[in-house]
Amino acid sequence: MITTAAMICIGIGVLFNALGVIGILRFPDVYTRLHAETKMTTFGTIFLALGVVLYAGGMLMNTNDTQYLTLAIHTVIAVIALAFTNATGSHAIARAAHRSGQLPDPSVVNRLSEVKRRD
Repeated sequence: MITTAAMICIGIGVLFNALGVIGILRFPDVYTRLHAETKMTTFGTIFLALGVVLYAGGMLMNTNDTQYLTLAIHTVIAVIALAFTNATGSHAIARAAHRSGQLPDPSVVNRLSEVKRRD
């Protein structure tokens, strides 16, 4: 009963989340791992939620059962909360890593140290 569009969105969401896991396992330092995790899981979760909303919309049209409207509204609220908390949480983790002395991979340009020297 799931629509094709919902299945495609769910597949894209699973792919993005899998890429985030691979990024966590493969990248060399906390900053690049955090970047992979934040971007990929945010996009992955948004696509998964879009798939749920499309499924709920299709089921609402077929059955007129309001539980699917409730599901879609709760999913949208969860995505909005995720968009704010994921960005804020990743910023806090990166700031804590920088303050604790975690240096980025040498191939990464670190302009924050240049800014501190000028002040």
